Amino acid sequence: MRIHQYYVYIITNSRKTVYYIGVTNNIEQRLADHYFNRGDRKTFAGRYYCFYLVYYEIFKYVDKAILRETELKTWKRSRKDLLILDKNLTLGFLNNKFMDWPPGELWRRKQKEEQ
Repeated sequence: MRIHQYYVYIITNSRKTVYYIGVTNNIEQRLADHYFNRGDRKTFAGRYYCFYLVYYEIFKYVDKAILRETELKTWKRSRKDLLILDKNLTLGFLNNKFMDWPPGELWRRKQKEEQ
């Protein structure tokens, strides 16, 4: 039996001026998606070059993760800042915690082969 993990995550741009909050069951793939979509004006994260992970929470059940994502999206920026600083005091980028960063074309090709 596979154990599922769901992540609620907050990413930002290099200057930390914008936050994007999302939920996923594959954090590595999702971070890479955001990275490869940088500059894509059709998506919020792409438009603002948000692909740097600054915060995440892990959930066992998807419904709990979705509720938490929805809750965080209602918070003001100042409250989100306090949440992030509570676990990430330096506001460092956490992408390397999950994968070699940045993902390159070899990573993208490997993911396509696995599909």
